[in-house]
Amino acid sequence: MGTNDKDDGRQMLRYMIRRVLLSLLTLGILLVVITLIPNVAPGDPARKIAGAFASPERLAAVTTSLGLDDSVPTQFAKLVRDVVTLNFGESFTRPGESVTGLVRASLWNSFKLVLFSLLVVLPISIGGGVLAAFKKDTWVDRSIVTTGLALSSIPEFVSGVILQAFLAVPIAFFKVSADPPNSGIATNLNYLLLPVLSVLIVYFGYIARITRAGTITALEADYTRTAFMKGMSTSEVIRKHVLRNALQPTVAVTGTQLGYLFGGLVGLEFVFNYPGLGRLILDAARGADYPLLRGGVLTVAIIYMLATLTADLVIAWMNPRARLSGGMA
Repeated sequence: MGTNDKDDGRQMLRYMIRRVLLSLLTLGILLVVITLIPNVAPGDPARKIAGAFASPERLAAVTTSLGLDDSVPTQFAKLVRDVVTLNFGESFTRPGESVTGLVRASLWNSFKLVLFSLLVVLPISIGGGVLAAFKKDTWVDRSIVTTGLALSSIPEFVSGVILQAFLAVPIAFFKVSADPPNSGIATNLNYLLLPVLSVLIVYFGYIARITRAGTITALEADYTRTAFMKGMSTSEVIRKHVLRNALQPTVAVTGTQLGYLFGGLVGLEFVFNYPGLGRLILDAARGADYPLLRGGVLTVAIIYMLATLTADLVIAWMNPRARLSGGMA
């Protein structure tokens, strides 16, 4: 038994090393792409940022601040340095403010929204998927699947407007804006309630269907039948055999969606006037604030890679066969 544990430990360590190296390679490719974009894009990025009527001195200053007067390898090396030191310079549209500080503030706001959303969305969606699987081909199953499909077709910003109209306007408890004052946790959660409900509307059907499919596969597996034949109770079978295998696709989906939740809820953030990371990136793009845009995009990319890496490691822990097959890279 001890030898098997050691082998499992070595397999897990090798798998972790492979996944970390793959994530670093992916980050390296992203840095190369970000370095090349200003150099291969049509037109002069510095001219676009400085303005058509900028003086030669202003144009030269913007070119230097972007690092475009350096060679491409030097630009790449500086970008790697910026990522390691978390120093992306100052914002063009907000003079005197560092990109790192702006991204950190927006990232914290997005983190609160994402964390609250996951605490609400995952239990409800997973519970709905498991219930649908156990009630397969009944009206309960069809109701959950049909409702989920219908809700998933509504974009989050549309559901946000609907929730504002039907809840925030007639009921004072619900807040039209999701930008809470500097106060306690309860007040923050109150302000974030409608955006979280919008996220739930979008993701309930998706996660519930994934969980339902995984649960049905686990329920029909030989190891589940064997567990029932051994006299184990239904709750024991679910806890020890079904959920461990059924939730692997759900973990993978959640990991891949985290990057979107941090940087892709732009419409929702505008509807509720919420200063999140997605809105910061859009404002930077609209204002041609290249340092801020680069810092925001890299932050979302790193979050996505870390979330995917964590999801793969959790799946490898839940299912040792994933380590041998190379995981879900």
